Amino acid sequence: MSPIVRLITQRITLGILLLFLVSILIFAGTQILPGDVSQAILGQSATPEALANLRAELGLNDPAYIRYFRWLGGVLTGDLGTALTSRQEITATLLPRLWNTLFLAFCAATVAVPLAIILGLLAVRYRNGVIDKLISGFALTSTSLPEFFIGYLLVYFFAVKLQWLPGISTVYVGMPFLERMEAIALPATVLTLVVLAHMMRMTRAAILNVMQSAYIETAELKGLRQIEIIRRHAFPNAIAPVINVVMLNLAFLIVGVVVVEVIFVYPGMGQYLVDHVSKRDVPVVQAVGLIFAAVYIGLNIIADVAAIIANPRLRHPK
Repeated sequence: MSPIVRLITQRITLGILLLFLVSILIFAGTQILPGDVSQAILGQSATPEALANLRAELGLNDPAYIRYFRWLGGVLTGDLGTALTSRQEITATLLPRLWNTLFLAFCAATVAVPLAIILGLLAVRYRNGVIDKLISGFALTSTSLPEFFIGYLLVYFFAVKLQWLPGISTVYVGMPFLERMEAIALPATVLTLVVLAHMMRMTRAAILNVMQSAYIETAELKGLRQIEIIRRHAFPNAIAPVINVVMLNLAFLIVGVVVVEVIFVYPGMGQYLVDHVSKRDVPVVQAVGLIFAAVYIGLNIIADVAAIIANPRLRHPK
């Protein structure tokens, strides 16, 4: 087996093992939550007999390890279970919301990733100059502000004062594309600002680290222009850490949308999770948590594989 195939196989195997361990943590965490699921469903006026019957119907009297393997077996066959409150299949309810979250994250990433790389290259080209300081100042400001604060600021100015964009991001199946883009403009902007600064700073740091190499000094002595040195020599050799930070931020765009979706009442995975946490709907919480974990681990595996392919030193470790 070649070194690159062995490394990729190790990353995938480690990711699967990690996801299995995370599934145990998710299941255990939902089991130790305070309160009674049956009580939450039937209400405070439920009789002890009704509560006991519902617990038996839901299988809550079975040992925890049996309930875990029953749940895991369903997940492996594509059955995420049934919501306790609505009695609807979680898979059918979750897929449209997953699509909404992925669409929102994709729109934010389409703007944030190329813009972050361009700003990082500009900051390196004009390092320690006015442009570099302005970009770094913007990045620090954007990183310091939490997403809920940025979200409320945008709602106040663009939805309340100027009334250019809707403050509530309502989308539905079959919605025209332009209307959907208008509806998600504010939450997508918040996500873009949140991840843009981190990606830009890491891109700048990775390229500056490469710029200290001996072959960069050789290129400078040959009289190559600074922008050519960055484009042809520095950036290609800094691509591995840049790919890693981009993938990590893409994972955040999908996993970390909970606050943004709640602010804008966006019908995505985050809003779905918050709604059912308040109802103590354990199967929904488990399903959403596992999907978030799978996305995060999967994107990290992709980042590792891309770094292996891009970096010869990782393909041929000593």
